[in-house]
Amino acid sequence: MDRQRFLVCYDIANPKRLRRVEKSVKAFGSRIQYSVFECLLDGLRLQQLRKNLGEIINSDHDQILFVSLGPEAGSSSFRIDSLGIPYSQRARLTIL
Repeated sequence: MDRQRFLVCYDIANPKRLRRVEKSVKAFGSRIQYSVFECLLDGLRLQQLRKNLGEIINSDHDQILFVSLGPEAGSSSFRIDSLGIPYSQRARLTIL
């Protein structure tokens, strides 16, 4: 399977879990911001990362987003998936 580019972003409520999540994600990709990493993952590596993180987080308090940026060498549709607290699309609000 071809590798896909993902942004892996997290919001972790506990400092100990935060350090463990950071260490796990760092093994799979490169840091872009404090809690945002770019990861090139095939299906097996994505499954392994999700498994590793699922064993660390508290699903009631933590959230990890997997933002698919499409194939490594191309562009594709934009998709957001989450682990832990579900991702909910927020309506855009414009205040004038």
